Amino acid sequence: MPAETITASPTEQIKLRGHVFYIKRDDRIDPLLSGNKYRKLYSLITMPAGHYRRIVSYGGSQSNAMLSIAALCHRKGWAFDYTSKPLPATLKSAPDGNLHMALSFGMRLHEVAHAQYDDAIRQLAGVTEPDTLFLPQGGADPLARRGITLLAGEIRAWLQQNKLESLNVVTPSGTGTTAYYLATALPEATVITAAMAGSETYLRAQMQMLGSIPENLRILSHERKYHFAQPYSALLEMYHELISAGIEFDLIYGAPMWHTLLLQMEQISGPVLYVHSGGLIGNETMLARYRHKGLL
Repeated sequence: MPAETITASPTEQIKLRGHVFYIKRDDRIDPLLSGNKYRKLYSLITMPAGHYRRIVSYGGSQSNAMLSIAALCHRKGWAFDYTSKPLPATLKSAPDGNLHMALSFGMRLHEVAHAQYDDAIRQLAGVTEPDTLFLPQGGADPLARRGITLLAGEIRAWLQQNKLESLNVVTPSGTGTTAYYLATALPEATVITAAMAGSETYLRAQMQMLGSIPENLRILSHERKYHFAQPYSALLEMYHELISAGIEFDLIYGAPMWHTLLLQMEQISGPVLYVHSGGLIGNETMLARYRHKGLL
């Protein structure tokens, strides 16, 4: 679908624990470039294919961003080099989930030992070839601003159409790129997020690399520490509760964000719009981990 002709993602309602929530269905934009990854990569999606020859990036071996970049490069005819820490032996012998799909799109995976990983990333960031783009982990780059500003415009139009005087917009954070640019572009709303891939201190530091944290950006604290992408019975229960309410969310970002949000709803006034950040393909491997742990 040409990005220039895309229609705004739909907004639906769900009822959960006595509350009504609006859900911005960004997961429906594209089966592979869905949710916040579509928004972050929008500038590249609309860019002529001849602008770049190759993208280099790095991160986890089952990253949603990795898969989205791989799909984008496949469509554009660009090479994609991706650096990760060493794969577990079982995953290396039989790739599955996001990794399997990314490799099927032609992604070239480069494994680097833990001790050399940080140095390898610094070298990647120093790439100077004019036809090669370095994308930080998770697409945390100023290039993301354009697509997230488009999202803000869609939310603003919806807000005005529904004649709402206030709005809380919720989105989970890895690097905080989506939450940061959304708050910047939508000052009339409160943007609520929480750290999914590290501490609140880490999240704030990542955001401050983009600029001063907007006053309308609120970061919720977790009830407990959740280690990133690890199975927890409370998050699995949250995942199933959301499915029962009518919409599936991802287990890594969506379930912990909802779990944290619901515990603090009494401190939030006004309507809540949750931006669905996609990532559902990754649920396959996460549910397998839950089964392996005996939680499912």
